[in-house]
Parts: sequence; C-alpha cells; structure tokens
Amino acid sequence: MSTNTKTLMIRDFPQDERPRERFIQHGPGSLSNHELIAILLRNGTKDESVLQLANRLLTHFEGLRQLKSATLEEMTEIKGIGSAKAIQLLAAVEIGRRIANLNYTDRYVIRSPEDGANYVMNDMRFLTQEHFVCLYLNTKNQVIHKQTIFIGSLNASIVHPREVFREALKRSAASVIALHNHPSGDPSPSREDIEVTKRLVECGKIIGIDLLDHLIIGENKFVSLKEKGYI
Repeated sequence: MSTNTKTLMIRDFPQDERPRERFIQHGPGSLSNHELIAILLRNGTKDESVLQLANRLLTHFEGLRQLKSATLEEMTEIKGIGSAKAIQLLAAVEIGRRIANLNYTDRYVIRSPEDGANYVMNDMRFLTQEHFVCLYLNTKNQVIHKQTIFIGSLNASIVHPREVFREALKRSAASVIALHNHPSGDPSPSREDIEVTKRLVECGKIIGIDLLDHLIIGENKFVSLKEKGYI
C-alpha cells in the first residue's frame, strides 16, 4: 500500500479559506497568526503548503512572543525558510516594533499661522502648480496627517469639502488647516480662495470638525485667511 500523500497547496483550498482572499473580504483581523505569516511567506515548499510551513514556524518559536526576537540565523535553520523568507518576516516584525514605539509627543504642534506656514513652506514655495493641502490635527493641535487634496488652479467647484473632511473623519481629526500655494510668489487671496474657505468653514461646522485656518503660501511669505477675517 502506497504511503504517498498529496501535499496541499494554497490553490487546493476553497477560495474562502485562502488567507489573501479572506484578508480582502473580511480584513486582517479575521486571520489567525499563522495565516498572516503565510501571506508574508507567499509560498510553501514542494513538501508542504505555505499554511503548513507558517504553522510549523510558529510552533518552532512557540508563538509570536519568541518569533519577534528571532534572528536571521535562527529562522533560516528551519527547513523551508530561506534568507528571502526570513528577511520578509523580520522586516514585518521591525515595522511592528517601530509602530509600537512611536512617540506621539514628538508630533509637530501648530499654535499659530506661522507654525502652519513653517511646516510646509520649504515643500510648497517652489511648486510650479497650485497644490491644495490639508493638515489634520488632534485635540492638542498636533499634526497627525498631511494630505494633498488637489493639484491645479483653485476653484470652489473643484475642491470638494467631502474630499477634505473624508480624510478628517478617517483620521479622527479634531480640526483641519487648509493650505495652498501661489506659484507667482504673491500670497494675496483671490476671490476663489475666499469662496473655497467660506464653503469649507460652513461644511466643517455641520460635521463638527473646525477649519482653523486657510494659509496661502508664497515666496517665503504667507497670508492667513483667519487673520484676514474670513474664518
């Protein structure tokens, strides 16, 4: 009687049991530890599927606690784990470690229009096209995200509040500072600049996320529409 058995590959599993498909359909939280590792490993060996290899790897290190401290040499001692697979895993572990060690007290704090302008001046003063950028702040006025919303001539019908506040809701921002540059170097506000500002202020009040300011960046100078009385 033959003892040969077929090695199950990922393609042999039903679609809804494959880690990548489940990740797409249900999100990363629906996957077990060994399924997440299987996605990083990408493929198994001729003798076992990637899920079996991932499970054996976890068993070897008795779970994630020891796996996070494993060295490249320790990983490559495991059959089926070469340098490429080991490096992918260790890189993912390092990213997780850095995220866990993020110090939110180091975030840039905006206390004045000057602070906002200084944060973007060197990036925006030399741009040859208008860029409409938003800074998203937490309750301590720390910058939690910076997003370019639109590139091109500013127009009230083009810069949609939904684009601005969608990101604010996504980031759980308490407030927003809008900025855009004038390639001419002259930061004097145009009629369109003022219309866009008023529209964003009104929408922010409805949603409950304040537009703190709209800064226009020129050549080493700026204009605050809040200081001009438009907010």
